[in-house]
Amino acid sequence: GVRIVESGGGSVQSGSSLTLSCVLFEYPKNSYCMGWFRQAPGTEREGVALIDSNDRTTYADSVKGRFTISQDNALNMLFLQLSSLTPEDSARYYCQAPIVCSDGVDFSDEFGYWGRGTQVTVSP
Repeated sequence: GVRIVESGGGSVQSGSSLTLSCVLFEYPKNSYCMGWFRQAPGTEREGVALIDSNDRTTYADSVKGRFTISQDNALNMLFLQLSSLTPEDSARYYCQAPIVCSDGVDFSDEFGYWGRGTQVTVSP
């Protein structure tokens, strides 16, 4: 079955950059979107970015201009480049697929797969 594994998180200082990676094992090619969401303890999950099969991207306002989502279809991988990080970006980040593209960054948690996530902690 489909298995998703995220990596690349870490503990960094404000202003730093990180690149998160996600491998989607046995994920069949399709026309759905894929994306990233994050969740900090005690908060609701927040959709961060998604990308469609034509590499069109959508971002949450909170990360627009700072985060970049990309994919490598040949390797079945999804990436999220994080820059200009602030403590408010601290959360566990998850890769999710498939996503209904028309949902935008408010994509549902009732549909799709995700992994165990990777922790990003940003200190002041």
